[in-house]
Amino acid sequence: MSAASLLRTVCTAGRFAMCLLAAIVLLAAITAPGQAFAHAALVTTEPTDGAVLAQSPAQFSLTFSEPVSPLVLALVRPDGTPVPLRSFRLNGQTLDIDNPQRLGSGTHVLSWRVISADGHPVGGSVLFSIGAPSAAPAVSEAVDRGLRSAIWIGKVFLYVGLFLGVGGAFAIAWLAQGGRAGRRFVIAAILCGLVAAPLSLGLQGLDALGAPFARLARPGVWQAGFGTSFGWTVLVALVALGLGLLSLVGRRGGAKLFALAGLAGVGAALAASGHASAAEPQWLTRPMVFLHGAGIAFWAGALAPLGLTIRRKPAEAAAFLRRFSQAILPVVAVLAATGFVLAVTQVQAPAALLETAYGRLLLVKLALLFFLFTLAATNRWKLTGPAQAGETEAQRRLVRSIGIEMLIVLAIFGVAAGWRFTPPPRALAIAAAQPASVHIHTPKAMADLSITPGHVGPVAASIVIMTGDFGPLGANQVTLVLSKPDSGIEPIKRAATKRDDGTWRIDGLVIPVPGRWAARLDILVSDFEMVKIEAPIDIRR
Repeated sequence: MSAASLLRTVCTAGRFAMCLLAAIVLLAAITAPGQAFAHAALVTTEPTDGAVLAQSPAQFSLTFSEPVSPLVLALVRPDGTPVPLRSFRLNGQTLDIDNPQRLGSGTHVLSWRVISADGHPVGGSVLFSIGAPSAAPAVSEAVDRGLRSAIWIGKVFLYVGLFLGVGGAFAIAWLAQGGRAGRRFVIAAILCGLVAAPLSLGLQGLDALGAPFARLARPGVWQAGFGTSFGWTVLVALVALGLGLLSLVGRRGGAKLFALAGLAGVGAALAASGHASAAEPQWLTRPMVFLHGAGIAFWAGALAPLGLTIRRKPAEAAAFLRRFSQAILPVVAVLAATGFVLAVTQVQAPAALLETAYGRLLLVKLALLFFLFTLAATNRWKLTGPAQAGETEAQRRLVRSIGIEMLIVLAIFGVAAGWRFTPPPRALAIAAAQPASVHIHTPKAMADLSITPGHVGPVAASIVIMTGDFGPLGANQVTLVLSKPDSGIEPIKRAATKRDDGTWRIDGLVIPVPGRWAARLDILVSDFEMVKIEAPIDIRR
C-alpha cells in the first residue's frame, strides 16, 4: 500500500469515526433524561404521598411493580435530620418498614432507594405530615452526570474486553489456528476489560447508593455493587477475560479449549444481568442473551485479527479468511434471530420505538447494524474470493472495509451501553398497568380501593370494605365518588356491584386527567345508616 493510499485510508476512517462519535454524543444529548429512569415503578405507598395523619404511623409500606431489594431507607424529619430505617420486611413486591420512633408534628419525608430485578437502582421520596403540613425538608434526587458518564465509559470498555478481547482470542485459536497477527491488539482489549470490570462494579455501587465519587474506596460501596445482579456479570466476565488470556499463551489444544470456554463466558456474563435477561419468560430470554452475546464476540472479535493478518501476513490470510467466511453466515443468522426475539420482548409495540428513549436507541442501533450488514455482505460476496486468491487490491479494500466495520462495532457498543439508563417499554408497560390503590381507615369503616390500571383512560375500580376493627361489614350499596376541584371536575358518582367473593366492582369508569383525585365511598349499611369515608388517590398520566 502506497503512502498516499494509506493516508487516504486513514483520513477516510478518521472522518467516519468523527461522524460516529458526533452521532453518539448527539444521541446521548437527545435521550438523556432530566432525572433518573425507574426500572421498577413505585405503585402504592402507606401513608400515601402528601397524606396528613392524625398520629405517627407504626410502619411504612412501599409496593413496587416488581420485586426489589432495599439499599437505603431513611426518614427525614421536618428539621432536615435523617433517621436511618434498618428494620424492614419483604413480602413479594411490598416492602414493609418499621418506624422506630414516635414522630412529631410537621412534614416528614420517607426517602428510599432500592435495586430492581434487572440490577438497576431506583430511588424516590414520599412526603406525609403529622397533625398539619409544614415546610418540607429538602431531599434531592439529582442526577450525577459525571457518574453516569463514567458508568457508560466503563460499559463500553467492558464490551471491548469481552467482545474484541475474548472474541479475538477465540478467533486466533480457532480461525487463525494460532497465528500471531492481532495478538497485541487482543491482549490490549482484554486488559481494558480487566480494568473496566472491577471499576464498573464500584461505579454500580456508587449509583446504587446514590453516593459521590469520593466514596468509591469505601467497602460498603463495593458490597452494594456486588449485591446487585451486575455483580455476577462482573465475576463471570473476569473469568472469561482470564480464559481469553490463557488461550493466547497455551498450546494449540489447550488454547482452543480456553478460548471456547471464554466465548461461553461472554454469553454467560451478559445473561447474568440487565434488561433483557430480567424479562419474562426467562427460560427464553436468558438463552437468547447468551447466544446473542457469544455471536457478537465471534463476529466482532475476529475483525481485528483478520484485518491485521491480511495486511501483515497475506500468505497466512487465505485459510483464516476461508474459515471465517464459512462460519459467519450461521453466526449472523443466530444474531438476527436472537436479536429479533429480544427486541420484540423488550419493545412489544412498534409505537414504542419512537415514543421511548429505549426505542430510539434501538432504532439507532438498527441503523448501524444495517450499514454493518451491508458492508459485511459486500466483503463476503465481492472481496473475499479475490482476497483469498491473493489479489492485492482486493486485500487492500478488504482491510479498509474491516477497519470501517470496527468503527461501526464500536459505535454499536456505545449505543448498547446507553441502554443502562433507559428502561425498556416492557418495564414501562408493566408499571403503567399497575393499579392505583389507597387504604381508607376510620373508626366506623375501612376500605381498600384499587383503580386498575392506575392511569388516565378507561379503568375498573375494586373495593373491599370492613368495619373499623377489621370485621365484616354488610352493606346494601357502595358508591364511589371521584372529584378533582383543582381541575374543575365535579363529583363523578358510580354505583358498585357486589361480586361472589365479597368485593365490590365498578366497570366502564373513565378518568380523564392525571393527578390527585378525591375519592369518597358512600356505604349504605341500612335504610337508616350511611357511612362516608374518603382519601386522596393519585392517578398517573
